[in-house]
Amino acid sequence: MYLCTRQAIFKAKYMSIKLRLIIMNFLQYFIWGSWLISFGSYVGNSLGFDGVQIGSFFATMGIASLFMPGLMGIVADKWVPAQKLLGLCHLLGALSLIAASFQTEYGLLYTCMLLSVIFYMPTLALSNSVAYNALEKEGLDIVKDFPPIRVWGTIGFIAAMWVVDFSGFKLNHMQLWLSAVAALVLGFYAFSLPKCEITKTTTNKSLVDSLGLRAFTLFKDKNMAIFFIFSMLLGAALQITNSFGDLFLSSFASDPQYIDSFGVKHSVVLLSISQISEVVFILTIPFFLKKFGIKNVMLISMFAWVLRFGLFGIGDPGSGLWLLLLSNIVYGMAFDFFNISGSLYVEQTTNSSIRASAQGVFMIMTNGVGAVLGSYAAGLVVNHYTEFNAGFRTGDWQSTWFVFAAYMIVVGILFAIIFKKK
Repeated sequence: MYLCTRQAIFKAKYMSIKLRLIIMNFLQYFIWGSWLISFGSYVGNSLGFDGVQIGSFFATMGIASLFMPGLMGIVADKWVPAQKLLGLCHLLGALSLIAASFQTEYGLLYTCMLLSVIFYMPTLALSNSVAYNALEKEGLDIVKDFPPIRVWGTIGFIAAMWVVDFSGFKLNHMQLWLSAVAALVLGFYAFSLPKCEITKTTTNKSLVDSLGLRAFTLFKDKNMAIFFIFSMLLGAALQITNSFGDLFLSSFASDPQYIDSFGVKHSVVLLSISQISEVVFILTIPFFLKKFGIKNVMLISMFAWVLRFGLFGIGDPGSGLWLLLLSNIVYGMAFDFFNISGSLYVEQTTNSSIRASAQGVFMIMTNGVGAVLGSYAAGLVVNHYTEFNAGFRTGDWQSTWFVFAAYMIVVGILFAIIFKKK
């Protein structure tokens, strides 16, 4: 009887902390999904910004990723418990999003969105830290118990996209309000999560070591330098369809034969298939790694990006809808395979003393430097082939997507020739 009671109490505590962390993860990614996919259409179609300006908004995430996660990690380690810092960041991010919702001029809107992502990007790591801490306190297995909780983040992202689509928010500032409300809820909710301890240490580490920048010495190794450079080149492609995908699909509304098609009326729902695909392809990674090895899986990712862009180029919301669907399905392979296999490559080839920092360098090169360069470069390509006309970004979108596909073909071929896996 006593043993059964203890097991019942343990199960109840487990379900309680699991539910609380599911809510946290759902809201964490609901905030992002509320605007990430639809923002390009809002500023491109409703506000009339050009391709470079649109790209610059998405480059803000790369800028923030260069320094904010490291800085906030130091703050969480030394001064402010992670769950409180998570709450503060979301509250400040919510205020920035509210301010952004009132702006129609490029400079002010850009500033507000930059501030919002400066506060948001470090919460991706902070929310994981809070979850790990809570699970450890309950004596649970992080490797086993965290993934089923984290998947609710992806569900939250998809749910936000659907809300934006069916509510008609994708072409107006209400998507920012939806994101802000979710951020306010999570901001206050985070203060109720299990307390994270501050690390008490007397070791004086330099700022370089604290930020993990010592791992940049890996560039002295020719093969690692090549790997990080290609990580940056691939990172340049990661945000292109997030930046311009919905803007592209919305442009078909200028053509009477497509104006009432599902792909135009519910373009954000169509693009949400990409996130569903991510969940599926993550499960296939162990098989592909075992069958083909890390380098070949990375190559598969690169040529999956070729298909992602190429299928956009030849697809349309009418008879070509199946091509757009296939492009969204391929996205999961394109996005997941390089991120996961690249991370594993870093894990296998770096010294344990700088392994965590090396993972940080990998993220900086892909989601930081690569994303910034890619967002601006993609904006220039979009400007070259399209123009703002009567409320739509119209023009030669096919050539635009083919340029991106050609870029990935070149990157993939060069990677196959130059990169030699240890």
